[in-house]
Amino acid sequence: MFICGPVMAQTDQDQNIADKPLFRDPVFDGAADPVIIWNPSEQKHFMFYTNRRAKADTLSGVSWVHGTKIGIAESSDGGATWKYRETANINYPFLKDSESTFWAPEVITHKGTYHMYLSIVPGIFEDWYHPRDIVHFTSEDLLNWYYKSTLDLSSERVIDASVFKLPDGRWRMYYNNENDNKSIYYADSSDLYHWNDSGKKVIEESGEGAKIFRWKNKNWLIFDSWDGLSVYSSEDFENWKKQENNILQNPGTGNDDKVKGGHPDVVVKGDRAFIFYFTHPGRTPENNGIDNYETRRSSIQVAELEYKNGEITTHRNKEVNLDLNKSP
Repeated sequence: MFICGPVMAQTDQDQNIADKPLFRDPVFDGAADPVIIWNPSEQKHFMFYTNRRAKADTLSGVSWVHGTKIGIAESSDGGATWKYRETANINYPFLKDSESTFWAPEVITHKGTYHMYLSIVPGIFEDWYHPRDIVHFTSEDLLNWYYKSTLDLSSERVIDASVFKLPDGRWRMYYNNENDNKSIYYADSSDLYHWNDSGKKVIEESGEGAKIFRWKNKNWLIFDSWDGLSVYSSEDFENWKKQENNILQNPGTGNDDKVKGGHPDVVVKGDRAFIFYFTHPGRTPENNGIDNYETRRSSIQVAELEYKNGEITTHRNKEVNLDLNKSP
């Protein structure tokens, strides 16, 4: 979760309608798992994302989802339009860059330092049954990242960190424990460098890509349960109650948005909140079971969250007037 950005004057006439799709990666066309952060030195927003190798459709099994780098897109207009920048320079000392798989970056800033918590698979594989770690990197410029530690968490197969600052000043990381039915666990830290794993499961439901944020005076957890996104709320960040209806479950009508939404980021902007998610546009019921470039490619989308009667909803077919540069 990221709370933006610079403060600028706003007028009622301003309209900054977000592209649909919001972004497609020009290298492999496999952008997924987005996270948004403001880059004050360049006065731009950066989007970090997993860059799946969708165009490499001769690869066997799921090796196209391995061997991935972390892509960076940039926006100068508050997030309505994006262009490809480059891949993040991640200095991981234990494997050659060509042998590593980088997934699902979480990027935050604290006291002038950027922190990335990255899911790393030690190689390129044709199936899903291999170790994964959550690894900590820091950066001064959001482009070059340096290894700090590999986190000691509840199992040797953990992915999808989401870091949130608790009311008492501690940092909490929610993550996916794949060895326990892909449920959500957490660890705590006082300084972002040293983490104590709780060993506690807080979400029983299987899924991935949890995102924690505070909005409308409530604490929320949204994650990809492969049937749209499940939504939970909590008073104490440990006991989470699921709302009845998922969001982004029903296909939309917009370009590349006619399927369920997956693995989100949420940006809170004053009273408004925006959900960035990805889709596999070719994974329609008609293409069920087909594995090729059209079913592998993915696009980043954005929708505005709405709050009514204690629940979060979103109407993904609405145009999104999005300018994260402006004051709330």
